[in-house]
Amino acid sequence: MSSTVIISFAVGVLAILLIAKLVGLGIGLITKFLTNSVIGAFMLIIVNLFGANLDITILKALFAGIFGVPGVIAIFIWEKFL
Repeated sequence: MSSTVIISFAVGVLAILLIAKLVGLGIGLITKFLTNSVIGAFMLIIVNLFGANLDITILKALFAGIFGVPGVIAIFIWEKFL
């Protein structure tokens, strides 16, 4: 067996395990993360309306959604000053 086949098999097994873990988390937790991401993206859009010009990514939206206004402030400081 070549190393490509072994690596492909390992990646496939890891993908199956990840999907099984996500299904096991439950719909409620996944829905909560999606809702928080949408709220976080909305907060970042509002900040961008005031001229902040921040990039909005999924991770930043989730961070802002989980931590709220302090998360948005942390993202702003990270983008502008660090």
